[in-house]
Amino acid sequence: MSAPEQRRRANRVTGVAIAAIVLGMVSVSFAAIPLYKMFCAATGYGGTPKTGLAAAPGGTGRTIRVRFNADTNPGLPWTFAPDQLEVTIPLGEDQLAAYHAHNRAHRPVTGVALYNVTPEKAAKYFHKTACFCFNEQTLDAEQDMVFPLSYWVDPAINSDPSTADVQVVTLSYTFYKALDDAARSGALAKAGPHVGSGPTTN
Repeated sequence: MSAPEQRRRANRVTGVAIAAIVLGMVSVSFAAIPLYKMFCAATGYGGTPKTGLAAAPGGTGRTIRVRFNADTNPGLPWTFAPDQLEVTIPLGEDQLAAYHAHNRAHRPVTGVALYNVTPEKAAKYFHKTACFCFNEQTLDAEQDMVFPLSYWVDPAINSDPSTADVQVVTLSYTFYKALDDAARSGALAKAGPHVGSGPTTN
């Protein structure tokens, strides 16, 4: 094989190798957020609540305070707030809560909510069984909407040495105009996964 042919062959091999590396890097970047979210959901890392259809075990006689927080990303012309700022609930029992939104614009506007729990070490004991997050929600001009959710807090939060001192857990929701806005802010990678749509009401 002549020297020019060897160089061409070497260039082809190098080109294929570079293409494979680039493709691999792109694949990993697309998989990073879903894998990170799966890890957070399984471990409670990063303030991600436990989610799923696990049944609440029932009351233990012990209680915990749950605070509700609401934020709206700039650019979304909504007023968004929890119906209750704080409740004291029995550990291990199913609970209901609700948030209220109002579209201040004179046109329909769509938003998407993400959520998180603090302190982060308590997130794995917060089980959210149905909510309004990750689904696009469209409010007509000046429309009001109630967004309910169901949840329970695992009594094991008291027996874990790392969370035995936790007396208050905060559930925070933030509404964005689109998931792209959440991704740009870094919130999407830390958000908990969606587990079920609660009905919304006017």
